[in-house]
Amino acid sequence: MSLKQYRYVKLAEELTGHIDNHRWVAGERLPSIRSLSSVHGVSINTVIQTLHELENQGLIESRPKSGFFVTLRAKPKSPSHPMIDKLEATPANVPEIFQDIMTRSAAFDIAPEGLQNPPTQSSVILHRRINNAMRSQINNKAFYYDEPKGTSELRCQISDLYRSVGVDLAADDYCITSGCQNSLFLALMTICQPGDNVVVESPGFYGVLQLCQQLGLNVIEVPSSVTTGLNIDFLESALRNWKIKACIVTPAFATPTGASMPSENREHIIRLANQYDTAIIEDDIYGDLGFSSRPEPLKVLDREDRVVLCSSFSKSLSRDLRLGWIAGGRWHDRIVKRKLVTSLAGNQALQTGLANFIGKGDLKRHLQQKRQGLKRQRDQLVHALHKHFPANIRFSIPNGGLSLWIELEKRLDSVELYQQLLKKKVVITPGALFSLTSNFDNFLRLSFSHPLTDARETAIKVLAARISG
Repeated sequence: MSLKQYRYVKLAEELTGHIDNHRWVAGERLPSIRSLSSVHGVSINTVIQTLHELENQGLIESRPKSGFFVTLRAKPKSPSHPMIDKLEATPANVPEIFQDIMTRSAAFDIAPEGLQNPPTQSSVILHRRINNAMRSQINNKAFYYDEPKGTSELRCQISDLYRSVGVDLAADDYCITSGCQNSLFLALMTICQPGDNVVVESPGFYGVLQLCQQLGLNVIEVPSSVTTGLNIDFLESALRNWKIKACIVTPAFATPTGASMPSENREHIIRLANQYDTAIIEDDIYGDLGFSSRPEPLKVLDREDRVVLCSSFSKSLSRDLRLGWIAGGRWHDRIVKRKLVTSLAGNQALQTGLANFIGKGDLKRHLQQKRQGLKRQRDQLVHALHKHFPANIRFSIPNGGLSLWIELEKRLDSVELYQQLLKKKVVITPGALFSLTSNFDNFLRLSFSHPLTDARETAIKVLAARISG
């Protein structure tokens, strides 16, 4: 073996050892090439060769303009789904604990009282764009209401964003709302009447259950896989046995499981909607948060204008914006009228600033960094769970979104855990929020939307100690 080969092999063994011994954990960035060259006394070419070899072995991955990162090698132990004998249509009734969690503003942070994340460069740029728009608004439009559909500048930008993923709609086909929850509300309020039946995913977004309760709708919970989403066979059974006005579905990286619907299921759900004359309300809020690709929205397959596309910037950009959109298909004009009646108009300066942010390429750059950061944070959280949780605990490892879905032992009740952990300033999201049934009482959701700081890892240790006792 030549000296050059020896140095390459020795460096590869050392770096692999650091990974195997968890000196560098999943999601962590390796030192720079120049730093590795200096520390190990080898040439830059030797370091590059070594890193490429480790990448071929799946130990690390290269991220453009960011460096090399340790990859996640854990095999998922997917949570189970409780057996369901039959589907039922039941009035929606959301647990009171929902309000308690939301008042703490901690649905996505296990340790909300820890150090706050510093502002990102993109958030600084976004606020600069908004501030510039607000200053110009004083002279231009401050004494005029926004048009009912929202500013044309922002709708044009949203139209362009969706055209890039296959949704061919004009700016007039979109309406700006006060967030995705508001979009879903407008869609349900327009399509349904009190007493109507709607299909929801189980487990599924608790905000949808809250809306159904507010509107007096009956809910049919259809099982949802932690990997492929809504069970199409159960959906077809529900459509055969009930008159269903709408099916609310999150096909891309759904909360709480992170499931993403495969293409054949997407096509099937559209065929069923056409066959049974049912509206599909698509919650696309996590669509831009795929680590490797951006799934096509269901709206791409819609040929009968029965898919109502809803989303917002709250998960991909900022929860503080409260700006969303809706493309209402055959119900669009009625939805716009509902928006006019319920909220009259939106903030024009906010919309103009955001449109400038998108138009100048800032959103694209932000999403590239956001996806890389979320993948890194997912890997860090998974590593922490493997490190601290009992070996029999099962959880999902999604390829996008914001959350892991965790199945605990049957003896554990996550609502009781929630109450106990509050005393330790640890906040979890109990499984009971994601269903009207008791099927998920021993489940919980943990988010990787924040970096795994010392405070958050300590919170995970506290949770682990509780479920191990």
